[in-house]
Amino acid sequence: MSDDVVIIGLGMHRFGRTDGTSGRQMGVHATRAALADAGITWPDVQFAFGGSYASGDADTLVSDLGLTGLPFVNVRNGCGTGGSALISARNAIASGVHDLGLVVGFDKHPRGAFTEDPANLGLGRWYGESGLMVTTQFFAMKIQRYMAEHGITDRTLAKVAAKAFRNAEHNEHAWRRTPMTEEQILAAPMVNPPLTQYMFCSPGEGAVALVLASAERARSLGVTGVRLDAVELRTRRFGSFEVYSPWLSPERADGPTSQAARAAFESAGIGPDDVDVAQVQDTESGAEIMHLAETGLCKDGEQERLYATGALEIGGVLPVNTDGGVIANGEPIGATGLRQVHEVVLQLRGGAGVRQVPDSPKVGFTHVYGAPGLSACAVLSV
Repeated sequence: MSDDVVIIGLGMHRFGRTDGTSGRQMGVHATRAALADAGITWPDVQFAFGGSYASGDADTLVSDLGLTGLPFVNVRNGCGTGGSALISARNAIASGVHDLGLVVGFDKHPRGAFTEDPANLGLGRWYGESGLMVTTQFFAMKIQRYMAEHGITDRTLAKVAAKAFRNAEHNEHAWRRTPMTEEQILAAPMVNPPLTQYMFCSPGEGAVALVLASAERARSLGVTGVRLDAVELRTRRFGSFEVYSPWLSPERADGPTSQAARAAFESAGIGPDDVDVAQVQDTESGAEIMHLAETGLCKDGEQERLYATGALEIGGVLPVNTDGGVIANGEPIGATGLRQVHEVVLQLRGGAGVRQVPDSPKVGFTHVYGAPGLSACAVLSV
């Protein structure tokens, strides 16, 4: 067995809205781009893991890519789909079973909010009838409590969103690329207090594919790649407050984000203080704030100062969501976790153009969070 797994190919179909193009077509586009980036062809691929929430089974992409007979496993794990596919692919290579494979995620959600059936989550009809399936309410309740306990202001919520749109201006794959001021964001229609319209992401469209290889196979192909040092996924514990929770326990426990991040850093032998560039799930502004502390990238309450001083900007001490994050890119569920990895690999390669993090970053971190309370974290390095 070997833990030396590297990412050698990146491919993406732009996020947002692309009329006339199906989610599957986006997945094919991203896959072909990743293969070309890795310098290989589809028959070279030994296995694939892929996922989509609304656009069909990923394994059907073989109809367009080629009927080579490879094992292609469909992955469906909410917003954690991309992270789950990545874990599966890494394990397939680290175990020694394969040495070259693909992960792909894509989606094309209809306009409007996500729809979900409470029964699919083990919840009664009352949960939906009371309006609690509208996740904006959960996110608002969680950040309200966090703000009260740790002194976070509405202005900092606006700074998160303003940073997202500012970073996305230089990302050709992003959906919302027009910068907005903090005042515009604060003055936007209120959705669920304290979160206004432009503090939220929206369901969208897009696709990402990554080619993974063993370090030995990468060398034989003449490429170095970016090391995928660790990927870990955890689900909620009793006492953590997560999306679609039907009650709030008087006891408190660390959520899946804290657990997954600790496990990933421990597995990689790298600490949060070593991270040069990070992606954390920013379903809305409050999520980015809370996830920074939950992942160990900062302490609770420290976020107010970090945003005020520009520490989390592209040129700061810890650049976060350099591509605009979910707020600016939107949320195609199957692709989101892989988009984060795509951006970090691009940064570690030094290929992010105008939004490139300075001083040659060496360590990257990604975190994706999804319903009903699961997180996947990855550590990457060069």
